[in-house]
Amino acid sequence: MKKLVCALPVILPLLAHAAALPTTDAFAKPHQRVDIGGRYINLFCAGTGSTTVVFDGPAGDAGWAWFKVQPEVARHTRACTYDRAGFGFSDPAPRPNTSENAAEDLHKALSVAGIKPPYLLVGNSLGGSNVQVYSYRYPGEVKGLVLVEPQSEDETTRSNKASQGFINKIYAMVKEHDQQCLDAANKGMKPGSDAADSCIGDPAQYYGPVLGKQVKAAMMTKSYWRTRVDEANAYDTSDNQLRALRKPFGDLPLVVLTRGVSPYMDPSKPQSAVNKAMEDENEKIHKELAALSSKGKQRVVPGASHGIQGDKPAAVTQAVVEVLAQIK
Repeated sequence: MKKLVCALPVILPLLAHAAALPTTDAFAKPHQRVDIGGRYINLFCAGTGSTTVVFDGPAGDAGWAWFKVQPEVARHTRACTYDRAGFGFSDPAPRPNTSENAAEDLHKALSVAGIKPPYLLVGNSLGGSNVQVYSYRYPGEVKGLVLVEPQSEDETTRSNKASQGFINKIYAMVKEHDQQCLDAANKGMKPGSDAADSCIGDPAQYYGPVLGKQVKAAMMTKSYWRTRVDEANAYDTSDNQLRALRKPFGDLPLVVLTRGVSPYMDPSKPQSAVNKAMEDENEKIHKELAALSSKGKQRVVPGASHGIQGDKPAAVTQAVVEVLAQIK
């Protein structure tokens, strides 16, 4: 779900190859920063192929969320990650990263960079909402979708009902925490401080020393937390934007990946009836999304929580390759 993952301090943003393919450390620097009208969006592309796979990450995260997946996809075709405005190596924007704004920024960046369609779009969580909006806005460019635990327009309402109000309580806690982190960043967040430990933790444990250092540096800044808070405050707007565009996907090749592990339960305890109801509702929503295409498929990824690209990256790569074969 968009508002929990990449928001709690204990959950880091979710999130040897051939010489021509990216390594983990390659994500720790900017690559192609594209001027989209006075500000720059960072693109990182690798591989070659007639179809370009473009990745959009979860809420509050940059393109490096896909560091375990992009190198493998680049073995099959051109694979591009990008940083939404204000994250990674992209400049902040004077507007929040709503799904419409993110889609517009990405469209401009790809055009200016000369990365021509067809595209296969991959999105996790909020990024899943963004790529759906992109496919509706620019239907002639998008030939396939892989939605990884995607946000949908009615997910929050339905999940909150299924969880008997639990989701809204969690989201309120996350919103309060992120505002506290923004306040700390505005005052000057110090490495090793309680605020840094609570808001950032140690990204190197997940990303490795080089990329982890860059992720931590980005999360120490005021602009990062301002962007993250503004993006979260615009979730309802993003939901409404997707809702207004919603219609069937026709025969667009589509795979929807669903978590097999709930991020909301204690693994040392039996699953509660409320948690089961919430997880069942999440899968039901994803089945409905897949049914919007005559070529849509939905599958559960065992052992994976919300950030499937981090927990089970091979499952995402497999889904991308599957959709690529249908496009070809």
